[in-house]
Amino acid sequence: MNSIPAALDRRTARPRNRPALLERVRAELTWQRAGLAALLIGTAIAYLWNLSESGYANSFYAAAVQAGTKSWKALFFGSLDSSNFITVDKPPASLWVMAISGRIFGFSSWSMLVPQALEGVAAVWLLYAAVRRWFGDLAGLAAGALFALTPVAALMFRFNNPDALLVLMMVAGAYCLTRSLEGASTRWLMAAGVMIGIAFLAKMLQAFLVLPAFSAVYLIAAPTGLWRRIRQLLAAGAALLLSAGWWVAIVALWPAGSRPFIDGSPDNNIFNLITGYNGLERVFSGGGPGGGGGGGANFSGSTGVFRLFNGLMGGQGSWLLPASLIALAAGLWLRRRAPRTDRARAALLLWGGWLLVTAVVFSFGQGVIHTYYTVALAPAIGALVAIGGALLWPHRRSLSARALAAVTIGGTAAWAYVLLDRTPSWEPWLRVLVAVSAVLAVAGLLAGPALGRLGRRAGIAVAVLGAVAVLGGPLAYAAQTIGTAHTGSIPSAGPTVAGGSGGGRTGFGGGAPSGSGRAAFGSPTRAGFPGGVAGPSGRSANGGGFPGGGRAATPAVRVARPRSVARLRRRSSRIRAGTAGSRRHRARRARPASSSRPAAIR
Repeated sequence: MNSIPAALDRRTARPRNRPALLERVRAELTWQRAGLAALLIGTAIAYLWNLSESGYANSFYAAAVQAGTKSWKALFFGSLDSSNFITVDKPPASLWVMAISGRIFGFSSWSMLVPQALEGVAAVWLLYAAVRRWFGDLAGLAAGALFALTPVAALMFRFNNPDALLVLMMVAGAYCLTRSLEGASTRWLMAAGVMIGIAFLAKMLQAFLVLPAFSAVYLIAAPTGLWRRIRQLLAAGAALLLSAGWWVAIVALWPAGSRPFIDGSPDNNIFNLITGYNGLERVFSGGGPGGGGGGGANFSGSTGVFRLFNGLMGGQGSWLLPASLIALAAGLWLRRRAPRTDRARAALLLWGGWLLVTAVVFSFGQGVIHTYYTVALAPAIGALVAIGGALLWPHRRSLSARALAAVTIGGTAAWAYVLLDRTPSWEPWLRVLVAVSAVLAVAGLLAGPALGRLGRRAGIAVAVLGAVAVLGGPLAYAAQTIGTAHTGSIPSAGPTVAGGSGGGRTGFGGGAPSGSGRAAFGSPTRAGFPGGVAGPSGRSANGGGFPGGGRAATPAVRVARPRSVARLRRRSSRIRAGTAGSRRHRARRARPASSSRPAAIR
């Protein structure tokens, strides 16, 4: 759908028009490059702005990153400390990136968080590239901007949790799948499998939530025979298995006595961690913290259809969720008679399947579902809204298209008003601005023929009012998130919501529920390390660390191996130890496998 290749096609360009065509091509290339540069530079500035304000963010992962800068073995396993006593409760891919940065530039808040921010910029660029290939530059820029401006994205790409790498690799997989659908390319399809395999090494089974959509779209829309499509999908599955399984195989085969204990697993078994704690327990287990409404009710509210819209999760990433669902339904209706290999419908199925499967799991998961998990929805929401706009634009003069646009803007603005009204004391003028802009934009759309006689400026005014109505709320929330320090294990985007969480609220570094706007045991802006030990600058950093007394300032953070499991349990509500096969664990007092899970789980 891009006009540049057609403009360069010698078969359609007459010699006498060649200078004019070349000028047009240069102008279009200049505009495209300027737009993309503005998008990426703006995203980089936003995500890097005052990045060290959050100190070491989640001190649990920060301790593991620092351990990886001191020990290659700790780096490989994702150990919590350089003595390799116990790992973190996630695979180590995201830690590898941050720890390698620390080895190159020295361990600090900046060296740890800058890779996370750059992963966000890369994810925005890949989403732009994926949407642009079939729907043009404007749609690609819109998708990337909507993704970048999502409050929870502005939070997690400035934080050291593994969600940043997870989302980047899932978007990279969607881009590779888009390329594979263009010519039934086995190479690109296998590359998509590799990307999802790397995403698995960031956060295990959450990466597989996009696989139903990826597989179904290729099986339906790839321009080749059925049996070849099946063989290609099997090859992509093998690539995924290899890219995700090599690390798992090494950990499983490594003698338990010479590697760290697998946190999150009661029996020191990596497969238990994959299928249990970081897998099916998140969906079906009701035994986690929180009580009624599912194990994760204490972190994301009761399970149900409207969980993503409640006071805890609504302000994170649901601002454009209604608009994306309208775009999905309208786009599928418009392309209902298209051939099997229709690219527009394939894109709708790809991003719509991603959105729906992930939303259902997050809405009905009985285990622990944190609010910041919704960052995984942001790329699909941005892509669907942009694709819906691109498909609706050719029909903009019809009454039905204008009515649909009016409903979308009005509904999105109404939902934004509800979300803003949950923080009535925070920027109250913004609610009025969103409401007034929405009313004027809807009136302008419905009065389109009359406004058309007023010239182009009227149409521009309606577009600006619509953008303010739709984007004013999430843009303000994202700006507030960027300007606020976030520490602890349960960060939340946006201002504090009554009965929810938000703003600079933080949790205990070991994973306790969020507090009252201050980092646990210390400063409101800087996160500390286990035991309240000193930070790399030599100053005490008693924020967000594991419970325990602080030490005197030292030149670098030092995470000593606990002398007993009892002491370990006192110092960290996150670390769970069970009977193990090594002499070290047998010599210590083991925690019973039937004991309850810690109160806060990443």
